[in-house]
Amino acid sequence: MDRSPIVRGRRLMRELRRLRESSGLDPDEAAERLGFSRSKLYRIENGRTRVGADDLEDMLSLYGVGSPERESLMRLGRESRRRGWWTRYRDVLPGPYVGLEAEASSTQVWTCLIPGLFQTTAYARAVITATGPWLSESEVERRVAARADRQEEFFGCGRRVRVHAVIDESALLRPIGGAVVMHEQLDALLASASRPEVTIQVLAFSTGGCAGIDGDFVILRFPEAEDPPVVYVEGMFGGLYLEAGEGVDRYALAWAQLTSRALSPEESLVMIKNIAEDER
Repeated sequence: MDRSPIVRGRRLMRELRRLRESSGLDPDEAAERLGFSRSKLYRIENGRTRVGADDLEDMLSLYGVGSPERESLMRLGRESRRRGWWTRYRDVLPGPYVGLEAEASSTQVWTCLIPGLFQTTAYARAVITATGPWLSESEVERRVAARADRQEEFFGCGRRVRVHAVIDESALLRPIGGAVVMHEQLDALLASASRPEVTIQVLAFSTGGCAGIDGDFVILRFPEAEDPPVVYVEGMFGGLYLEAGEGVDRYALAWAQLTSRALSPEESLVMIKNIAEDER
């Protein structure tokens, strides 16, 4: 399997911090003995920058790491410096989200739009144009292409990633792009729901209020226990990532309430089909 350098980088970051703490060195002491600035060590330990091979060797020597752990961490460092497919879209896919998604074993999505993984090209273009009125036509098309490639990589990677989406009923009714675009999008959503690894639920208007409806979010979970789940909350000025603590627990609770109060997958498909028929 093609491992994500983003996920490998997170794991290496946590290991380096743990090793420093186990060695009894505080950040200032470690930085001084390594010849680093305090900010450089902070950036490495918090995943703000990739650690080079020479710096990694020096850190492992300072922390007294021997074989076979040393070789394992050096290999992790090499993997974390690889370039994923999404790097060719760095101008429109900022942040680590796609790299994290590429390694996830399950993706839990709550949204008031059709999720990006299920969007048709026409719907994606309409959404990007509507939500980014400051974007030029070429910038819109660049984002549309990135979204299409993301779908191809996600579903064509040969692994079955579980995707569970709870979609607000408003996403099915708001005519983004017009009637024809919405009709094609609803048909595509039904086709996506037929995949064995995909579960779709609709949060009906009749449900009223519940946790989570004040903003879209995604919970990414990973196959290996040492990689904790990540919550991603998207905003107009960028995304917020939560990796541990009370914040993740709150979103997990919100997700549990959303799935319990949404229509069942069977009922949801009936609603989508009925709305799609009305669009004809």
